[in-house]
Amino acid sequence: MFRRIFIDHPQSVEESYFEHMAFAGRFSLTLFAAGFAALVHALIPCLFEKTASRLIAQMYARTHNRGQ
Repeated sequence: MFRRIFIDHPQSVEESYFEHMAFAGRFSLTLFAAGFAALVHALIPCLFEKTASRLIAQMYARTHNRGQ
């Protein structure tokens, strides 16, 4: 059970538990930044016109085909 919860997935993307934790933490912060940029853009359309989509495209590029 312990292995399934904490070890299997990080190994599937060729990371240790702590490497995976750091990657997921940075990913989370980037998602919050993209969400904030999108919210500001919704209120003031001339600000952050491409920020959220750029961040999401970068995140996709980093995660696409990981561990394959």
